[in-house]
Amino acid sequence: MFLTWLRRIGLLLVVIMAGIGAFLYWGVYEKGVMAGKVLRVTEKGVVFKTVEGKLNLETFGALKNTSPIAESFDFSVETSETEVIAQLQEVALSGERVNLHFVKRYATFPWRGDTKYFVVKVEREGK
Repeated sequence: MFLTWLRRIGLLLVVIMAGIGAFLYWGVYEKGVMAGKVLRVTEKGVVFKTVEGKLNLETFGALKNTSPIAESFDFSVETSETEVIAQLQEVALSGERVNLHFVKRYATFPWRGDTKYFVVKVEREGK
């Protein structure tokens, strides 16, 4: 009798932990758009290769009587998003201003990327 209850509690804990893990992995905390110029797109990592990038938000002189600060936005791209990666590499070389549509996840995983921000779409202002 005691072993049956112990198994049920153990199974319940496994299901709860799997649910929490799935929520942290696939759950979206925030969606948004950032505009600027892509400074770099790199593939990095020893065991897990991830695609990372940096966007210059070009906020120099945006506020009066403040010092010009180069604000940047670090982001990741899932390796399965090959079209997005190609577009990012192209705009990084051309220096054109773009809008990056992103989702923010609840947690980071080493095989997914260094940041919680994942670019899902590149919107080129010239096109």
